[in-house]
Amino acid sequence: MNKTAREILGLIISIIFCFAAARIGAAFTTTEIGGWYAALEKPSWNPPNWVFAPVWAFLYLTMAIAAWLVWRRRGFTAAALPLTVFFIQLVFNVLWSILFFGLHSPGWAFADILLLWCAILATTVLFWRIVPAAGWLLLPYLLWVSFAASLNLAIWKMNA
Repeated sequence: MNKTAREILGLIISIIFCFAAARIGAAFTTTEIGGWYAALEKPSWNPPNWVFAPVWAFLYLTMAIAAWLVWRRRGFTAAALPLTVFFIQLVFNVLWSILFFGLHSPGWAFADILLLWCAILATTVLFWRIVPAAGWLLLPYLLWVSFAASLNLAIWKMNA
């Protein structure tokens, strides 16, 4: 396989991997939007439900591209630490959906989102050192999760 084909395949795999994580999280989320989540008290600054899907689709795509850029520059072996931290943040990302929507536990979800935020920050820094563009691509994700953490905390407090 030539270098270009290998790089394209790597990008496709990265996108599939990130959107698989998205799909797992969505499996716990979509069934609860109209029922449990709709019944929760939410702050006035809570976005409408339709905002979340396109924002997350954009973020998962930028995550996939960022990880691919790092892999393309260094490969798996030389980028083992940043790619492992990337994988860990994806686990925290999926776990949040399980805790918040699946288990109806905004408190535990808030604890998870704090860990997720730290893992995203670490991933951003590690990626930035290898490919600055990869770090930039993760900044919208870090900002959105910052907002999501505030929203999670508000919902937890309003419904405790």
